[in-house]
Amino acid sequence: MSATVNAGWVAEKQAPSMAAVVFASAIGTTVEWYDFLLYGTAAALVFNKLFFPNLDPLTGTLAALGSYAVGFVARPLGGAIFGHFGDRIGRTTMLMVTMVVMGAGTFLIGCLPTYSQIGIWAPILLVLLRLLQGIGIGGEWGGAVLMVLEHSHKDRRGLFGSLVQIGFPAGMVLATLAFRSATRLPDAQFLSWGWRVPFLISAVLVVIGVFVRLRLVETPPFRELQARKATLDLPVLHVLGPEWRAFLIAVGMKVSEVAWVYILTVFVVMYATTRLGMPRAAILDSVLYAAAFELLTVPLFGWLSDLWGRRSLYLVGALLSALLAFPLFSLLQTRATPIVTLTLIVAMSIGHATMYGPQAAFMSELFATGSRYSGASLGCQVSAALSGGFAPVIATGLLAWLGNTHGVSVFMIALALITLAVVAAARETARLPMRS
Repeated sequence: MSATVNAGWVAEKQAPSMAAVVFASAIGTTVEWYDFLLYGTAAALVFNKLFFPNLDPLTGTLAALGSYAVGFVARPLGGAIFGHFGDRIGRTTMLMVTMVVMGAGTFLIGCLPTYSQIGIWAPILLVLLRLLQGIGIGGEWGGAVLMVLEHSHKDRRGLFGSLVQIGFPAGMVLATLAFRSATRLPDAQFLSWGWRVPFLISAVLVVIGVFVRLRLVETPPFRELQARKATLDLPVLHVLGPEWRAFLIAVGMKVSEVAWVYILTVFVVMYATTRLGMPRAAILDSVLYAAAFELLTVPLFGWLSDLWGRRSLYLVGALLSALLAFPLFSLLQTRATPIVTLTLIVAMSIGHATMYGPQAAFMSELFATGSRYSGASLGCQVSAALSGGFAPVIATGLLAWLGNTHGVSVFMIALALITLAVVAAARETARLPMRS
C-alpha cells in the first residue's frame, strides 16, 4: 500500500498539469516584477529626496534614476550566471534561487537608513541592493518562461508564454497599488516610513512564491538533454559563438518594447508630477489602470501570435509604437486625468503588449535546448540594460536639454526602427518544433 502511494506521488511530481506549471511560473514572476518595479516608482517620487538630498531637484532626480538604471546594468550578469547554471543543472533550482535573491534585495531596501542618518553610505548601499535586484531579475525571466514553454504544445506556446509575461503588468499593479496606498499618508509620514512598507511586504510575497514553486519539476526537453549527457560546458559562449545571430535578433527585438514600457511607467510619472504639475495619486492611478488592462491584452496578443505568427504581430507593435511617440506627449500635456489615463491604457496595450505578448515564445524559440536559458536570458537582459534601464535617464536628460519632449519622441522612434529592422530579418518560429 505504501509503495503504491509513493509511486503515485512520484508520478504526480514528474507530470504536473499545465495549469500548475503556468500558475507557479506566473505567480513567481509576478512577485519578482513587483520587487523590481517598486524601485522605479520610488526613484521617481522619493529617492531623490531621501538618498540624494544635497543635489538640486533635477540633478537629484537624475541621480535617483541613475541608481534605478544600475539594476538594468546588473541584469545581463544575472542572465549569464543563472543562464549558465540553468542550462547545466536545470531550470527549477535557478527559479528558487532567483526569487530569494530578489526578495532579499527588496526587503533590505525597505530597511535602509537614509542620507540624513548615515550620509554617503545610504546611496552606496542603495545602489548595491539595486545591483542585487538586477542580478535576481536577470535570471528569473528566462527560467520562468522556459519552464512553461518546454512543457507546452507547439500550437499553444505563444499563449502559455504570454501567461508568464502577465507577471510584469501584475507586478506593476501590485507595486503601484502599494505605493498608491502609501502616498495617502501625510508627506512627513510618507517620507519617514510610509515608502518602506511596500518594500517590506516583499518578504511575505517571496514566501508565497517559493511555496508555490516547490511543486515544479524539470522540463521534459532538459531531462532528455541530461539523459543524453548533452549539456554544454559553457552555454553562454555557445550563445555568443555558433548562435550569435539568434542572440543579436533577441537583443534587437526587445529594445523598443523595453524602452517604451519604462518611459511610460517611470519617466512619465516623473514628467507628469514635476513638469505638468499633476498630483502623484492621479498619475499613479493612470499607470495602475494601464497595467491592469495589460492583464488582458498581453495574453490576447500571445494567443494571436499562435494564430497569425510572432513576427507579423511584432512588426505591427514596433510600427505602432513609432506612430504613437509624438501623440503620447501631446495628450499627456492636456493634464486632464481621463485623457491621461486613456492615453496610457492605449499606449501600454498597443505600443507594448503587441510585442510583449508574443515575446516569450518568439525569443525562446530562437535557441536550442542546451543554450536556451542562456540565450533567452542574455538576449532579453542585454537589451534591457542598453535600452530599458537608461531610457528614463536619457529621456530626462533630453527633456532638460531641449526643454520639451520632442527629443524623447525621436528617441523612441529610433528604437522602434531598430526593432522593425531586426524582426524583419528574423524567421517565423510559430508552430515549428523547438530546437533540441
